[in-house]
Amino acid sequence: GEVVFATGMVGYPEALTDPSFRGQILVMTYPLIGSYGVPKKEDWESKKIQVAGLIVSSYIDTPSHYGSERSLGDWLKDEGVPALEVRDTRALAKKIRNKGVLLGKLEIGRKKITAKAGQVKKFENPDLRNLVSEVSTKKIFFTGAGKKTIVLIDCGAKRNIERRLVARGFKVAVVPWDTDFSLLAFSYVGVVISNGP
Repeated sequence: GEVVFATGMVGYPEALTDPSFRGQILVMTYPLIGSYGVPKKEDWESKKIQVAGLIVSSYIDTPSHYGSERSLGDWLKDEGVPALEVRDTRALAKKIRNKGVLLGKLEIGRKKITAKAGQVKKFENPDLRNLVSEVSTKKIFFTGAGKKTIVLIDCGAKRNIERRLVARGFKVAVVPWDTDFSLLAFSYVGVVISNGP
């Protein structure tokens, strides 16, 4: 995937489930990742981990937080997402910042990786896929009970966008990224186009 970095001290569950990171290998520069475990699914930004891989400096396998339901390592294993501990993730972040977009891959195992012709796995470029289609809802659904409806075009919307609109008293119609607005069978007072990959 594409190698990107995040510098936040907290928020790794939100980053891992953020549809904007679909197909990317996320490098966390803050040294202690995993310390507060994984919260309940309702607090995630989507239904699953979206990143293609995770690289951390110091992984903590013993979470300590009242809201933790399991360790980060168990969550990654359950969802089949590879992770790697690298001591100097800040050096990787500097390289990405200075060189620009980089493709990368995680190869984990005890076999020596060779560069002989035909034995090297090709890099996967997530930009060659329709990532927005992969993360967008497939059908229209509604949340909230407000009298006025806001349409949220799901191009990879975080759940928090939906939650914030509902908290402001709106009914939210979440629609697929390629919705034809002339065919909507309901009225609405506004449209929000979400961010995404």
